[in-house]
Order: sequence, then C-alpha cells, then structure tokens
Amino acid sequence: MVKGYIKFLHFILVFVFFSFFSGNIQAQCAGDDGELPVCDIPNPANKTINLYAALGGTPIPGGTWSDDDESGGLDANTGVLNAHLIRQSRIYRYTYTVTGAAGCADNSAVVTVTIGGYSGVASNSTQCSATINFNLFEAFNGLFLGPQYNGQWYDNTNNKKVDPVINISEFDGDYEFTYTMPAIGTCPAVSSTAVITVVKAPKSGTAVNLSLCASDGLSAYKNFDLNNLLTGQDPGGTWRDGNRISTGELTFAGDRFVDIEKIYDRFGEGYYYFAYKVLSSKPICLDEERVTFIKLENKLDFTGATVTVNNDICETEIGTASYSVTIKKGTAPIPNGPYNVTFRVSGPNAKTEIVTANFNNGILVFPIDSNYFQQVGTFNVNIISIYKTNSVRICANIMGNLSDDLIIYPLPDLENAKIAPATTCQNEGTLIQISDAIKLADGIYDLTYNLAGANQASGQIARVTFTGGNASFTLSPNLSFNAGNAVLTITNITHVVSQCSSTANVIGNILINPLPNTAAVRMQINNVCFEKPVSVSMSGLGILTDITLSYTVTNNNNAIPLTVTLPVSGGTTSFILPATAVSNPGSYTVSILKLTNNENGCGATLSNLSYAFLINAIPAAPNAVSQPFCKVDNATVASLQPYGAQYKWYASETATTPLPATDVLQTGNYYVKETSSAGCTSEATMISVTINDPAAPELNSEGSGFCGLDNPTIADLYNRTNSPASVVWYDAQTNGNVLSSTTPLVENGRYYGFDFSNQTNCISEKSIEVVVSLTNCDAPETLFIPDGFSPNGDGVNDAFVIPDIDFLYPDYILEIFNRYGSRMYKGFKNKPGWDGLNYEAGGISSGIAANGVYFYVLHFNKDNKPPRQGRLYLNR
Repeated sequence: MVKGYIKFLHFILVFVFFSFFSGNIQAQCAGDDGELPVCDIPNPANKTINLYAALGGTPIPGGTWSDDDESGGLDANTGVLNAHLIRQSRIYRYTYTVTGAAGCADNSAVVTVTIGGYSGVASNSTQCSATINFNLFEAFNGLFLGPQYNGQWYDNTNNKKVDPVINISEFDGDYEFTYTMPAIGTCPAVSSTAVITVVKAPKSGTAVNLSLCASDGLSAYKNFDLNNLLTGQDPGGTWRDGNRISTGELTFAGDRFVDIEKIYDRFGEGYYYFAYKVLSSKPICLDEERVTFIKLENKLDFTGATVTVNNDICETEIGTASYSVTIKKGTAPIPNGPYNVTFRVSGPNAKTEIVTANFNNGILVFPIDSNYFQQVGTFNVNIISIYKTNSVRICANIMGNLSDDLIIYPLPDLENAKIAPATTCQNEGTLIQISDAIKLADGIYDLTYNLAGANQASGQIARVTFTGGNASFTLSPNLSFNAGNAVLTITNITHVVSQCSSTANVIGNILINPLPNTAAVRMQINNVCFEKPVSVSMSGLGILTDITLSYTVTNNNNAIPLTVTLPVSGGTTSFILPATAVSNPGSYTVSILKLTNNENGCGATLSNLSYAFLINAIPAAPNAVSQPFCKVDNATVASLQPYGAQYKWYASETATTPLPATDVLQTGNYYVKETSSAGCTSEATMISVTINDPAAPELNSEGSGFCGLDNPTIADLYNRTNSPASVVWYDAQTNGNVLSSTTPLVENGRYYGFDFSNQTNCISEKSIEVVVSLTNCDAPETLFIPDGFSPNGDGVNDAFVIPDIDFLYPDYILEIFNRYGSRMYKGFKNKPGWDGLNYEAGGISSGIAANGVYFYVLHFNKDNKPPRQGRLYLNR
C-alpha cells in the first residue's frame, strides 16, 4: 500500500516536473535549507535522524546526501544521521542534491545540525602509579554511550584544567576529575565526574650502572655498596645475584655489599648483574625489580702492534686496485672477537671512519674504500682507537703510533735527463753521472742500459738513488777492459720500491784511457834504527814523470793505507815513510798497491811488489842508579853497573866516545848507554858516583906504650884512637889481616889502624901505623926470680925465666955462671930463657949443663938500679 503510494507520488512529481519545464516554470527541486538541534545525544531516537524531513519546501526525493564537515554519522545513501556516531559536539552541515531534474532553480539544500554536548557516564577507576600515563576517558562506563572528546577535563583535587592523558606516577590516593561538554546553540553544557584511585607502585629505582677499568686497580671497591647502583629506590628491598654463575658475594638476606676486586680475580672482565626487588603493598601494582650491572674491563695494550695497508701500487693500477688494513698485535695478548676500529685516512678525500672487524689470533683485517686513493701520492692510515664492540670504553687502551702509509707511485720518467761525458781508465770502474731528470721523484731506481764501442754489453742493471733529478752509478771495471771510446744507453727505468717501470732513451759517451806499464818497477828499503828516517827507493818507472803511489805499511797485521805523489826522473824516485806509519820498532812490509800516472789519472794495480825491512828498537835507557864507592877500592869505570859489552859509559850525555874501563872513578856524574846488536843506541841514563874516604884514625895522647903485665890487646889499642867505635886494625899496611879485638899486643909489634864508616861501608884509604911498646910499666919494689928449673923436656919448668922481666926491664942482661966462674948463658929481651945448655964454651948446644948450683947476675939497666946476683939450682 505504502509502496504504491510512493510510486504514485513519484509519478505526480515527475508529471509536475515535466509540466513545469514544458510550461517554462522554475522550481526548488532539493527543497529549502533546514536546521535541526540534537541535544539529548544518548536518546536512542537520535541514532536515526531523518535529515530529509528537516528540509523545507518540497524537495524532490531520490537526491543524494553529503557529509560536508565529515561528522561521520551520516548514511549518505539514506540520509539518516546517527548522532551516537558523532564524537565531537559542534555544528555540522549536510547537503542534499538533486540532479537530472529539468526546470530546477536550485538543485541542492543544506540541513544544519547542532550536535549538543555529551559527557558520558563516569565510572570510578583504580590504577597503579606504575601505569604512569592514564587516559581519563578510560574512567567511563563501557555499558553506556561513550562521551564526546572535545570537552574539557578538570582536576578537582588540584583545581586546574588537565589534558585527557595524565601522569599518575607520583599520585597516591583518590583524585576527582570532571569532564565538561560546553553548551552549544540551544543545547546546555553537561558534565560527568570520575574518581580515580591511584595505588603507589613500589620503586626499585633507576639503575646507575658502574663501569670500571680493572687494569687500573680495584682495591677501592673491596666493600662496594650495591645501593650505589640505584637512585630513587624505595628502601627495604632486597638484592640478588643475577649472574648465570653466582659471584658468591651476596651471602644472606639483606646483604648488599660485594667485593668487586675478588669478583674480577675469580671471573675476570665482563658484565656482573645484580637485581634489587621491592614488594608491592596492593595487588593492583606488581612487585618491581631493577637489574643493574657492574662492567669490568681490561686495558688493551697495543704497544709494539703494527699496521699494514696493502698494497702500494703504480698509478696505472688506480682504477682496479683494492685495499685492506692488517693490524697485528704487539707483545700483549689481544682476545679474539669483534672490535670497533676508528681510523683516519689522509689525502684529498680525508675522512674518519669506524669499522667493525674481528681479531683472530692477534690479527685483525678489514677492507678500506679505494675512493680514498685516487691519485698519485702518500696516504696515511692512522688507527685512532680500537675497542671491543661491547666495550663501554672505561679503560684508555694503550695505542702508541699505529699508522702506515699507502703510496701510489708515479711511473718513472727520464724525459730531458742527460748523461755527462765520462773519462776512466782501463779496468777501472766508470762513474756515470745523470742530471736533469726533473720529472723523476727522489728514490732508488734500477736502470737497464747497453754499452757499445770499445767495450760492449747489453741488458746491464744499475741501482741508483735519484735526488733532485741527479744520480750516479759506477760501471764495473770489466766494462772498461779495452781503451778507447764507448757509448752508454739507458733503455729502461724501474722504481725499486714500487717496481713501477717505463722505457727510456738516455745516451752518454765514455773515454777509456790506458794504464801505466809496471812490469819493471822495483823497490828497495834499508833497515834502520827506530825514529830514523825510512827511505823507499823506486826504480824501473820507465818514461813516467809524475806518479802517485798507493801503498800500505804493514806491521803485526795492521796495514796503514797511504798515498804519496812523486816526481820521476830517469825511471827512479824515492820518498820517506811517514813517521806515523813506522811508529814502533818491528818488522814492516811496504806493499805498493797502485801506481797512478798523474798525467792521465790512470793507475795500475801491483799485486806482488812488496819489501820487508826492520825498524830496530832503540834499547830503553838502561836501568842504573847512583853508586857509591870507597876510595880505598880504587874503583874504575869497569866497576859501574850495569856492565857488559852492550853498555858504554860516558862523561856527558852528548859524548860519543865512551870512557875506558880502566879509568879510575871520581865523584861526579856518569852517563850510560846501551847499544843493541843492530847498532842502535839508547838514550843516556845519568848516575851520580860518590867516592867515599873516611879520615884515618889518630892516636891520642896516651900513645903506643903499654905495660905487658896488663896483657894489652887490640881492644886497648882501639881506645887509644879518636874513633874507637869504627877503627879497624890490620897486621900490615896492605894486604894485611884484620885483627880481632882480643888479639894480644906484642912488644914492638906494628899495627895499622884504618877508620871504617858504617854510613858508607868504606874503610879509610890512609891509616895510622903504631909500634907497640909493652915496657911502659912501673918497676915493682921486689922482683921474683926463680931459684931453680928442670930442663928435662917434660914441658914443665924447662927453662930458667924471670917472669915479666921483659916488660919491667926491657934492656936487662942476664948472665949465668957455673961454679967455676965460667959464663954459661947471656940473655936479654927477645932471647929465650936459659934452657940448661952451655952457650959460651962452644956455641949453642956446645954442652949440657950438669945438675947442680949455678949463679946469675941480672943487670937491670934501668933507673940506675944496681945489678942483682943470686943462685939457682938445675935439676934435670
């Protein structure tokens, strides 16, 4: 029924439309604009608002709707608006458009809808402060239509506007928030209030991780408080060891102290984790645990490490070369593993880079971009730092100078180079000098050259050093074997270090002069004494006029090289060897090494021209000391020491005629020299000769008279001189015997006294002669005269002797008579006593006196004392 009515109405409208246009009548096909307030948003009726019904006039049905302000609540196909879907309170426009209808003055109309505010249905909420950010819209009851979002939240607790999302991390307790949608049009403002209960979450704090360089020492961390690894934590929490293998440092509940030095000693470098846990007071909040760590690192020591950048190239290889850097550790170990290497490359494209590469068995290799090396030059790759990839860089690794140069060498170029004309001698090296190689960098090069002309060779190699475009090298002597002209051509040059090579064409001329003829050269040297000139005579020099000799003077395997320039006349010359070359006595050999003709500078080597000679040593000045002599010894030059055929004594240092050995020595200076078997004489040694002669002793006033009765001896004679302690007595003037002090003095004995000096050990030349008298006695009042004797040869009383008569009366005469008055014996001093023989009748032993009585007469002959007579008895 309704469908039929709509079709009928549609027919009428179409009919009117066509009638209007056919009759040129204008109409508003979309109707008039309309307005519609919607305030009670949650009303279910506001889910299906017919906007078509809000149009004024007589709109033609079947048009289309558009949501001009994108409210999101319009069904464009039906024109039905669902206010529940619109999330923002404001004024929205919706346009109805009719198309294809003739005669319409306006084919669109707008319905303006005011959507009132809706603050939703609030619901209280409990949150944990650990949520941190809480969206207040979560505090609405989900069973009801949610609020629009363009309202304003207000914190009733703190009296301030707030955004929908608030930070509740520091909240603790109940907080009231009101959400208000402002009035719009005829729709009033609406509000909803929610109470948010925030439970304070446990705080385990913020981690303050600790990184230490163990290589710098950990003694300050033997009792480390783990609480220092946190900030802002709640008290009362507990620590636990969070490592896969426990450090064993936390030994009881509530323990928070660890010995970091011990941890390192046991486990080495690495991360060591410890967790701090705080329990929650209400289930809404979870327990909170914070994990911290202690990072222990070792200092890496790259002392002695090397860096190599591979490889230097020639400029022609720039486009194809690739490069790598190799780092080799020094003496200290470097653990295997990944490392971050910071390096800088110099040059036009200089840059600092960080790469990650692995150390493996002390070697790390990483590639380096070839874009750094795009032209000729030297590029330095400097390693700035090396750290493990997981390092916190708490240790300052010991780096040293880790760098290497990569060189891109230019091709060597000898363009414009010149070879100076060279002059040389046969069989000698030829100095080749190259200049003006202005395009050639300084360095060492190998030159390939050919030789043509008097001497020929090809493909020869010479290594040279170019500096400032100049270089030189010497041709081998075998390339100047023939005298004449030769041409040298350099055909190639190679840089030794880089082996970069290029062709060349540099030409030079060489003149080779002939050598002097030395076949007849001879040498003569005479032996000499040390410090005398050594003359070397040379002969057989032919037509040479000006020469230089190179020679050695050899002694004890020490060869001194010398040179001398000499004029030559008639094929001979001579020269004196320098004193420094023959500075010691010994055997020498002069060897002529080379003879050079100074006219062309060419010299010939003489391999067997040598001459041996002697430099005879000058004897050292003889060892001699000053010598004393006694004058009595009549010492001569022959007495001086040293003495021998090699020693000669002189009157002065400069004298050349030695003194005769028989010359008697005098007090003064004498000079001795030694002459060797080679005729070399030493310097003179001077000595002082002293001739010592003590004065002869003198007899004192007591004279030489003694009394024989006192039994005087030589000792008594000592005491009669002026030098009793040093006088020596002899029994003869010359060649006498020394008399001991106990030698008895004899009457009329001659004694010779000499004085002896203990200081000089000399006896005087002159002496004192003493003739001793033993008769200097005082005559006694009585004289004992024996009254008999028995000359029977038994050795007892065999002679008649008056004791001491010789000393008391030295001029006495003793006469013996028999009873007949005949004299039997006449005695006196120095004549033996009477032995019982008759000396008067017929001479000695002319008769033997018979036993019996005999008579004597003693003539004193002194002091006018009268003779004395007496008798004696002879009994055999």
